[in-house]
Amino acid sequence: MVSRRVSPNLALNQLVAERRAVGESIVHLGFGEARLPVFPPLMAELVTGAARNGYGPVAGGAAAREAAAGYFTRRRMPTEPDQVVVAPGSKPLLMALNMVVPGDVLLPRPCWNTYAPQAHLAGKTAISVPIPEDWGGVPEPAALRESIRAARVLGHDPRIMVLTMPDNPTGTVAPPELVRELCAIAEEEDLLIVSDEIYRDLVHDPDLPFLGPAEVAPRRTVVTTGLSKSLAIGGWRIGVIRFPEGPEGERIRDGVLSFASEVWSTLANPMQEVAAYALAEPPALLRHRAACARLHGIVAREVHRIVAGVGASCRPPTGGFYVYPDFEPLRETLGRHAVTDSASFERHLLDAFGVAVLGGHHLGDDGRALRIKMATAVLYGDTEEQQWEALHAADPLRVPHVAEVLGRIDESFTKLCG
Repeated sequence: MVSRRVSPNLALNQLVAERRAVGESIVHLGFGEARLPVFPPLMAELVTGAARNGYGPVAGGAAAREAAAGYFTRRRMPTEPDQVVVAPGSKPLLMALNMVVPGDVLLPRPCWNTYAPQAHLAGKTAISVPIPEDWGGVPEPAALRESIRAARVLGHDPRIMVLTMPDNPTGTVAPPELVRELCAIAEEEDLLIVSDEIYRDLVHDPDLPFLGPAEVAPRRTVVTTGLSKSLAIGGWRIGVIRFPEGPEGERIRDGVLSFASEVWSTLANPMQEVAAYALAEPPALLRHRAACARLHGIVAREVHRIVAGVGASCRPPTGGFYVYPDFEPLRETLGRHAVTDSASFERHLLDAFGVAVLGGHHLGDDGRALRIKMATAVLYGDTEEQQWEALHAADPLRVPHVAEVLGRIDESFTKLCG
């Protein structure tokens, strides 16, 4: 039976809003929004496009698709405009893939909380595969082979593998050698790879090696991305998908376009103006985006330092704006507060300390574990003025309002785990 509950991160975001409305002070680490101001040229493009009030092509206009093709080509994925579709967010594009590509879905565990529900809505089985010890967003290769074998024994039909690079929730980037190994398995098992790269432009260190699966297995990899995270315009809903070259890619693209024509029709024309500008990556935008990635990295690493300092085990973040600590080493201490699993951990942090996090059980993880997702990109301030200050500071950790909220997080976990 398909769940009729609201997506847990959106439900938590609403709960936080309700509590704040009645005067509660809450540090919100449970929602993956880049809390930064809109880059002014993007607003100018939106205003320019506001007069375009008619319907456009389902796949998107020529300018947006040409800019997207250039975007992918600059990332070592040679692309023609007819391999690209733009849409109101990458989320509906991922749903469309579930609807038009047959077979069950292999997911890393843990993973973004939307992947499994979308598979279920499409009538598929979501098969969770543990991630490696050092990185998230990808299944551990030996566990992947065993999961495929076991799923087929049970009568399932795994044909799609989702990778997230960089990862939500662990904030890490899988290394090239691991990507190659997973692509080799996909070739052996005839899997379609769906590479969710919406955080790709937020790798903290620009020199960190990044190998996308479309570079290794170009004919069996679909790539999705969007502007929500890298440019902090989640509410504008701009997503992009790149299909493989060749007959199979064309077949999947045609299916997605058919689905799109019956569900969302087209990306709004004003947003296509924004997409065409942003995906062309003018120098000023590149500088702004690099500053965003720098800020995300500094603050995520500081939150990592805080949770590691109280004794949690946690992968160091290298991309995006998440940390995913495991408090198993502190189970006995947390048990004194009736914290015994990720659900009780989530509740206790909110009720006792006013710190909102997302429990790992929402992400396909073992609910008995003491793992939580902490989204750090909401810590830059509540006003545009504060956010610009954090973005341009030589040391964001010394900006008073940033230091204050980080201090509150530190104090909360120190009290809880002391």
